[in-house]
Amino acid sequence: MSRRTPTPIRRRLGSIRLSLILLALVPSVTLAAVWAVTTTQMFSEGLRLRAQTELSRSTGAMGTEAALALQRERQLSAAWLASPHGSRAALDAQRRATDAAVAQLTGQADAIKRAPSRIKDPMYSVVASVGSLEYYRDQVDRPTDITAQQALDQYTAIIGRQIQAFQELSQVDDGDLTSQAGPLVALENAAELASQEDAELTLAWPSRHMDDASWEQFMQLVHARRWLVQDQIVPSLQGSMKTQAERILQSPEWASLRDVEDQVLAARAASGGRGVALPDARQRWSTAMNTLADRYAALIRQQTAQLLDRSAATAHGLLVKAGSLSAGGLAALLVCVGMSWRITRSLSRRLRGLRLATLSLAQERLPDVVARLERGEKVDVESATPPLDYGHDELGQVAQAFNTAQRTAVHTAVELAETRRGFQKVILGIARQSQNLVNLQLSKLDALERQHQDPDVLKGLYELDSTASQLRRYEENLVIISGEQPRRSWTEPVALIDIVRSAVGEVAEYQRVEVHTDEDVYLSPPAVADLIHLLAELIDNATAYSPAPSPVQVRAALVAKGLAIEIEDRGLGLSEEDYAQLNAQLAVAPQFDVVALADDLRLGMFVIARLATRHGIAVTLRPSPYGGTTAIVLVPHDIVVREAPGSTEAPDHAPVREPRPARPARTAETAAAADAHREPTRREAAVHTHPAGSAGGLPPLPRRVPQTSLAAELLEEAAPAEAHGVLDEFTAERAASSLAGFQRGTLRARDEGAPAQYDQEEPAAADASEAAPTSTPLADRS
Repeated sequence: MSRRTPTPIRRRLGSIRLSLILLALVPSVTLAAVWAVTTTQMFSEGLRLRAQTELSRSTGAMGTEAALALQRERQLSAAWLASPHGSRAALDAQRRATDAAVAQLTGQADAIKRAPSRIKDPMYSVVASVGSLEYYRDQVDRPTDITAQQALDQYTAIIGRQIQAFQELSQVDDGDLTSQAGPLVALENAAELASQEDAELTLAWPSRHMDDASWEQFMQLVHARRWLVQDQIVPSLQGSMKTQAERILQSPEWASLRDVEDQVLAARAASGGRGVALPDARQRWSTAMNTLADRYAALIRQQTAQLLDRSAATAHGLLVKAGSLSAGGLAALLVCVGMSWRITRSLSRRLRGLRLATLSLAQERLPDVVARLERGEKVDVESATPPLDYGHDELGQVAQAFNTAQRTAVHTAVELAETRRGFQKVILGIARQSQNLVNLQLSKLDALERQHQDPDVLKGLYELDSTASQLRRYEENLVIISGEQPRRSWTEPVALIDIVRSAVGEVAEYQRVEVHTDEDVYLSPPAVADLIHLLAELIDNATAYSPAPSPVQVRAALVAKGLAIEIEDRGLGLSEEDYAQLNAQLAVAPQFDVVALADDLRLGMFVIARLATRHGIAVTLRPSPYGGTTAIVLVPHDIVVREAPGSTEAPDHAPVREPRPARPARTAETAAAADAHREPTRREAAVHTHPAGSAGGLPPLPRRVPQTSLAAELLEEAAPAEAHGVLDEFTAERAASSLAGFQRGTLRARDEGAPAQYDQEEPAAADASEAAPTSTPLADRS
């Protein structure tokens, strides 16, 4: 079966909030861009059309008036050129009218300057051509350089440029207006063609004769005008313009005009190719032409004004439409942005609420539940995990999954706590049972020690007594690990030296321990048992992890912050990281799971930290100048008692099997021999102590013979005999004899009522899983 390849996870944006913002921002920006472009385009079209309308009104209308005036002046100029002896009043009057119309056109220079190039160029051409109009007028009045036809052609050129400019003005951005302007431009062209026909005939009427070139020109004008009217103007006319145009086309004047044109065109065939003889229709032509010219001019002016009005209305409507659509688009944009922002904010708020709920569970509720479980309280899973309600959508489904997860987490924590409490109870039960057996064993050993005087038997009993005392400490370790307290207790303060000696008495290699203290202080009863146990653990580690027979120094002194007890060995020491880690563990009260989950089993550290934090005692580890480790135990002032208790009453519960003090009547030899052979069991009496005086008014404990506990290679070569009467050679026979004497003295002192310092209670059982001191790991050098 092939291995399933996991689907790669695509990269996501920085956060869901950013994704939601982008999700709302992208369409909003897109809509805003579309709205801005559409609004700008519509307003631009409206403003451009309004500008074109204003330009057409200012220049196009003026150009139309100038063109009509020039057409009339051209007709009168042709009449003057044909018959120069007539009256000039009409020509002069028309010239003044033409000048007024041209002045109005040239006055729009600024508007022409702002016009587009396609309009500006023809209009500038018209203005420039008008500037040379005076020269051609002089030639009309006094012909010298040009012919009459050339003079009339100049008028025709100016009018043609004006019609071209008007045609460009009619090409606006609105298609309807452009199509409506087409017939009007065609009408102007038709009127111009008719005016040119009139000019040609006016030149020929006095002689009633037309040369072939003029006739050809006339014929082209006639055919062009007829085609323009029939094929371009009439089919495209609409509305009132069509009505007026049809009225013109159906009028008698139009019929007369067509009839005269036909006669002139037919005269060519009758002339036989020698010029063209014009018919006698001058009056008829002039009357019809003047009438039609006036109607043409009126129709052009009327349709131009209407077209400009429609263009202005269209521009205004376009601007209004642009404004309305812009306002509607802006409103839609604001609604879209508002809804997007509201939805994004709602989703972000719900996600933030879910995140805060998750953090609250991880940082507050679960730790609180765990703390309550550690205190032994009952925790209701439902009340400890209030459900989150975020609806039934996808986010609500995530919240429901989170509700399930937190209920499972709390339920698992409750089950684990119950399992741990059950396991602690099991350990505690086993430890109490073991304690009962150990205490029973100690009682039996004590009874046997009272009964036997054989040195060999006593030696074995003392070794068993020593082992049982250590085993009791290990059983108490299990009780402390289970969260309970050992049952040893005091009712009166206990001297510091007795506490230290009791702690040393629970160590296997007690003979290596040297105690130095001059402090005559006592410790309050609640802390005695725990302090003895704490010091015993530290001293045991010091002896276990320093090479024999190197000494372990125990010093005690009062300092500014309390009572300082230093335990210094001469082992290999630890690294700086190990010291920092161990000191951090000793600074807080550990929990049972620290022992259960540790990579290496540090029961000693666990017990020391529990006992230290219970009474506010500070335990610090640091390197020793000898290369080993120095453990500093700082006992606070509220535990230290400066004055000795008034009476020494036997408490109901005593911690350790302390030695009974020997009576002063014992001989020195007996005391020395007893001291030499009590090492396995009465270790607290054999420790090298240097107190200022005996504690609690008791006689001093017997002192060890110097160097009897050292290795053979460390003994001095010529050690002198001690003043106590110890022989140079210490044999087993003498040791047994001395031990029997010490035993008898001890029993006699007990029977005569020497004050007992300690009494012992039968504590509950504890596990004896660590019966040998070598089972403590190197990390427990505390």
